[in-house]
Amino acid sequence: MKKFLFLFITVACVTAANAQDSTVTTTKKSKKDWSKVKLGNRANDHFMIQIGHNGWSQKPDSLNTRGLSRSFNMYFMFDFPFKSDPRFSIGIGAGLGTDNVYFKNTDIDITGRNSNKLTFKNVADTNHFKKYKLMTTYLEAPVELRFAVNPENTNRSWKFAVGGKIGTLMSATTKGKTLQNKNGNTINAFTQKEKAKRFFDGTRLSATGRISYGVFGIYGAYQINSFIKDGMGPDVRPYQIGLVISGL
Repeated sequence: MKKFLFLFITVACVTAANAQDSTVTTTKKSKKDWSKVKLGNRANDHFMIQIGHNGWSQKPDSLNTRGLSRSFNMYFMFDFPFKSDPRFSIGIGAGLGTDNVYFKNTDIDITGRNSNKLTFKNVADTNHFKKYKLMTTYLEAPVELRFAVNPENTNRSWKFAVGGKIGTLMSATTKGKTLQNKNGNTINAFTQKEKAKRFFDGTRLSATGRISYGVFGIYGAYQINSFIKDGMGPDVRPYQIGLVISGL
């Protein structure tokens, strides 16, 4: 996770530095009065879709995650440019964030049927599901400080944003498909779902950042507070890195 974040921050710093140099040069040459820029026809990133990898930092070795865990987020945003310098703006919105984390040979006691804590049991030596995942859905409100190198035509401009988002947990579900024995032979090709929110923190606070050129870019997010309630399970912190589409 640290390598991903280091790479993301490095790319952000290099790109921002290059964009700033370009902006300073342009400003020196043209001495543009940003307060007179017309923004009537520009796209304000009112709609944003994020598709990314979802990981858990501080994850104990006993948690046997597998495959490419993924996230899908969708937000509707309002954009408020600064009157003195419309390259800067504040973005505020609302939407949904969904995470899918995949596990191998694991049973998660999400309902607390056998324990008063959230346990992740290794079931490799007994019956287990061939495919197993934990799904969470949040209603979220993102806030961003935005910068566009060319505020008059953001669909052909470098764009940068840093901020955060607060979310409330709507649902938490485990889903297992195809029950197998310890030798990998199918016992029953059925799907089992269990839902419960009792062990998860009902509020999610995340720091966010993104870099785009036009409508396409990359984003990153890191959950600041605990994913699982204190004392109820491992103190993992979800993070996301992926692609973003923003426009309109």
